Amino acid sequence: MSMKAASLSDSGFTTAAPPKSNVRWFVCFLLFLATTINYMDRSVFSLIEPLLHLPFMGWIPGLDAAHQIAYDLNYGRILICFQIAYGVGFLFAGRIIDKLGTKTGYALAIGIWACASISHSLVASVAGFCIARVFLGLGESGNFPAAIKATTEWFPAEERALATGLFNSGTNASFFIAPILIAAVTAKWGWHAAFICTGSMGLLWLVIWIVFPYNKLRRGATQTQADLAPVTQGGPLYSILVKHRGFWAFCIAKGITDPIWWFYLFYLPKFLNDNYGLNLNEVKYPLIVIYTFATVGSIAGGWLSGFRMTHGHSVNSGRKFALLICAVCVLPIMLVPHMHVISPHNAWPAIGLFCLATAAHQGWSANIFSTPTDMFPSTSVSTVVGIGGAAGALGGAVFTWLVSHFFSLHPMLIFTLAAFAYVIALVIFQLLVPRLGETRTA
Repeated sequence: MSMKAASLSDSGFTTAAPPKSNVRWFVCFLLFLATTINYMDRSVFSLIEPLLHLPFMGWIPGLDAAHQIAYDLNYGRILICFQIAYGVGFLFAGRIIDKLGTKTGYALAIGIWACASISHSLVASVAGFCIARVFLGLGESGNFPAAIKATTEWFPAEERALATGLFNSGTNASFFIAPILIAAVTAKWGWHAAFICTGSMGLLWLVIWIVFPYNKLRRGATQTQADLAPVTQGGPLYSILVKHRGFWAFCIAKGITDPIWWFYLFYLPKFLNDNYGLNLNEVKYPLIVIYTFATVGSIAGGWLSGFRMTHGHSVNSGRKFALLICAVCVLPIMLVPHMHVISPHNAWPAIGLFCLATAAHQGWSANIFSTPTDMFPSTSVSTVVGIGGAAGALGGAVFTWLVSHFFSLHPMLIFTLAAFAYVIALVIFQLLVPRLGETRTA
């Protein structure tokens, strides 16, 4: 395709490095808090599941197999409502944020998901939970498009992956905070209070975000007024994006690698229980270790690309070197099924491989999230990230289907796919975007 046909305005780029402001790290801290709250809100429902054995959920004391199935189906329907809404929300959340601007768009997103979280405490039916989860999913889909856009507006290219790694570590921090907080709140006030608690945290963040003079300070930070210029020339944004190789490279990479993270989240406790007999109380310690390593990987992976850039390497070299290191570090995960044979009564060798893989995934995520900021003006970054998120959600659904059908019988197949997903994604990315940051168009 011609460069002219797929041209994007360079309105979001500057040729000279603008001045830096230490306020950008406070912005990064706000993004970290929002991401932590985001994941806490979505995890409350599963954490309080034992308390939802209620009549309107289809639960009766001493229920037989038929009633157990009915309860499980209702619980599953509620979870699916969130997943579908979350994936669909990505399709338009990014574009709305690009239209409204980061401050207004982010405020709208967290306002919706905070109110949706609180609304769970008011429902008394399965349908009510489904509606609440739909609005929660729609609101939460705005978090990453808004956060990545904020890093574009506040951080220079060599710091964006580090900033992304720092705020993205909130996804792991939530796994430490939520179980303790929710357990304490529900023990004292009941399950309704759990939703009110996390939803109120979102509203408190919203107040701080509204008071913070984001736009006023940003103009003196790392971006110029050129970011506010129109993003397209001669046509609608979507018609230009679909002709841009960088757009497809990012979406494919997300579609291939996001499902692996969801696989760890959904099946890791089950795997440790099935293969090593770790119950819910015993598995929490390995999970704490694994998510601690994931946090370190998120920050270290983001730091690595910036380190290379500040030592004379290009954006292309810095970003892809970090992606390559992360992709290689995931490969040993294919050995996990063999660990049970080698050490059937010791889960820690397998846990060590999970630590390496989850750390590498988060490092990969910090860098792949930063690639749209290297290819597109900040006025279209949220749109690209949003559609990439939708691709990741679709890929997650496909991979979950594969896991549900083959994991028990052929675990080696699933772990091999998980191992090579990142290498395949990087090869495709390289073929589509051989010179990241050196050209704006395909």
